[in-house]
Amino acid sequence: MTSHDETTGVTADRSLVDSSDPAPWFELMRRRHPVWRDDQFGMWHVFRHADVEAALSDPATFSSDSRAEMAAMPAFRPFTRGNFMVMDPPGHRRLRGLVATAFGRRAMEQLEPLVTTIVDDLLDDAKGAGELELVTELAHPMPVFVLADLLGLPRSDRPLLFTWAKVLTGVDVSAAAEPADPASSLGEMNTYLLDHITRRRRSPGPDLVSRLVQAEVDGDRLADEELVGIVSLLLIAGHLMATMLVANSVLCLDGHPEQAAAVRADPGALPGAIEEVLRYRNSADRLVRTTTREVEVAGRAIPAGARVLLWTGSANRDPSAFPDPERFDVTRSPNRHLGFGHGVHFCLGAPLGRLEARVALGRLLARTGSVRVLPGVEYFGSHSLIRKLPIKVRWA
Repeated sequence: MTSHDETTGVTADRSLVDSSDPAPWFELMRRRHPVWRDDQFGMWHVFRHADVEAALSDPATFSSDSRAEMAAMPAFRPFTRGNFMVMDPPGHRRLRGLVATAFGRRAMEQLEPLVTTIVDDLLDDAKGAGELELVTELAHPMPVFVLADLLGLPRSDRPLLFTWAKVLTGVDVSAAAEPADPASSLGEMNTYLLDHITRRRRSPGPDLVSRLVQAEVDGDRLADEELVGIVSLLLIAGHLMATMLVANSVLCLDGHPEQAAAVRADPGALPGAIEEVLRYRNSADRLVRTTTREVEVAGRAIPAGARVLLWTGSANRDPSAFPDPERFDVTRSPNRHLGFGHGVHFCLGAPLGRLEARVALGRLLARTGSVRVLPGVEYFGSHSLIRKLPIKVRWA
């Protein structure tokens, strides 16, 4: 049965790849169907902040482990072994702990000059053009280049890494190119990373891959396939997160000129603006989990083995958690958004994503007198996944 709200014209049924603004749908579902099973996909959906947060806090019941499904595809096996995003504790804790120090406060302070140089180089390449495509020219290449340097990958291989990132995340803005096969690209990347790991075992350097090669867990070193999976995860997930955060930040500021003016006037407001973007327009607007037992959520029994979509995008607009949630406010405090998830799977790369977004936006605003979004924005999959973002700039 389909529920329809006569006051808004919104129905409960909605495609999972709908790129229209989901805010009216989120409001309807929180109010009338906070826990809902759709007949089309056979999945359960959870919409309210308290319920989403509670589920993310309970990995024993809401499992992230999808290794069996991914391992059925040969090219994905190395990616699966080291991908702690698709693991539950204790395996998740073992692998995540090894790389956590690379994203600490001191590490980010040391990375900031590198990020600034990369952003300025990309803006130098674009300077003089009155119009540019933000995803292609800044938001997409920046995190790939940053991660390549962090991992100790040769700068000469940037074009190769850039190509793999485009194929494996779906952010391929080259309309003239034939779409590549993701499994084939992943296989190529696995081979490349394995060769790099082997060389780092023989001759370690100051980079993150070298530190992982030398790390020990309970007296054991990581296997090569685990290392391939960890590095692949950082390249793919880390790239997409930062790309979308920069693009969504520009869209939010363009849609709220008074807030953009406040940020231009006070660069110290940038961190708060980024947090509000993560709440208001986060790219990871849903997280998938599988129930390990029957569990009751908001009065409804979800059976064991059910696939559950936890709508963080809806939770971030829940009025029970955020006063006036439809207002974009760069000074919002507190801001308990779920833009980077919550609990044991809180995004490991959140400090890096925040750093990259802050530097990219800060340098873009500092080097321009104005930035305006042009018609022709393209999406893929959802309202917050941006494929193309044309902008008009007036350089300072």
